[in-house]
Amino acid sequence: MTRILFVCHGNICRSPMAEFIFKALARAKGVEDQFYVESAAVSDEEMGNPIYPPAKRCLKQHGVAFDAAKRARRMAAADYDRFDRIICMDASNMRLIRHIIPGDPQGKVHLLMAATGRSRDVADPWYTGDFETSFQDILEGCEAMLNV
Repeated sequence: MTRILFVCHGNICRSPMAEFIFKALARAKGVEDQFYVESAAVSDEEMGNPIYPPAKRCLKQHGVAFDAAKRARRMAAADYDRFDRIICMDASNMRLIRHIIPGDPQGKVHLLMAATGRSRDVADPWYTGDFETSFQDILEGCEAMLNV
């Protein structure tokens, strides 16, 4: 089983969207039992908060099921050993993760969009307000991860 942790700044928009999009894609392909997927934050600003309502609306509009009980959590150093892949939404997350884990000796930490062959950020819809573009980028990255 491959254990994947999606990471963004607050764990209320992009990383939970990625968690539930990836789970839906894996379920649709009949390979959900091959993956264990969670999401977390690099900050503690949103700890305990639910998925941001516009992110929930976007998931619903696309028919992606999500756990309404999901609450934001901060990534812990122990997560490095618990997960096989740690997938960040942007370069800032990659930098901030270094405050949580001192290094990446096993090469587990990657940008989501690197799976598509384009190593770029998934824009934070908290700031842009554009949840649809973030959804499409996350969908593309998750599809690429499943097709590797």
